Amino acid sequence: MIEEEGLLDDGERDRGLPRRCYVLAFIVGFFILFGLFSLILYGAAKPQKPKITVKSITFETLKVQAGQDAGGVGTDMITMNATLRMLYRNTGTFFGVHVTSTPIDLSFSQMKIGSGSIKKFYQSRKSQRTVLVHITGEKIPLYGSGATLIPPAPPAPLPKPKKKKKGAPVVIPDPPAPPAPVPMRLSFIVRSRAYVLGKLVKPKFLKKIECDINFEHKNLNKHIAITKNCTVTTV
Repeated sequence: MIEEEGLLDDGERDRGLPRRCYVLAFIVGFFILFGLFSLILYGAAKPQKPKITVKSITFETLKVQAGQDAGGVGTDMITMNATLRMLYRNTGTFFGVHVTSTPIDLSFSQMKIGSGSIKKFYQSRKSQRTVLVHITGEKIPLYGSGATLIPPAPPAPLPKPKKKKKGAPVVIPDPPAPPAPVPMRLSFIVRSRAYVLGKLVKPKFLKKIECDINFEHKNLNKHIAITKNCTVTTV
């Protein structure tokens, strides 16, 4: 009887071992399948990058006046206010994205004269919106670089032509040449993040945007189209 009981115990142990193996295999298989599923979702989401088009910029205010920097050095100071318009389109077919940006810097002669940022927003799948960004600068020192930013003085009235004898040609003086455009530059990065499978699958999209702007004082409070002067690259 003792030998038979021993044989029964050994049989029970032999039958119990595969059950533990099945549980372990199920757990390992589940994680493998879940990982493959996550990779498939990530691979499907990554090509569906958002598209950003910079439309225009409007300068509402641009003033240059004498002042002093923080150290008491006298120099020209600029105060400006502008509005940047962009079109943001989420091309994702099954996910929305959360959108932010780095500071949007406006520079002139390699000096930052204004800054702004995109307010965080959520863009649902297969949709688009117009994004407005306010760029401001308050009393930024220019250190001798502000001459071209000062609006030109109005042209002097033309002198009355003197009476000439009959048959003599009338000489009309040429109008003054318009001031040259002021070159400026915008640079920033737009960050978009999608949560495809909670926080496990969250692809990130970075777009670096740089725009060249030729500002003319006659275009104050007017939309300046800059779409063709902007480059959008994937980082």
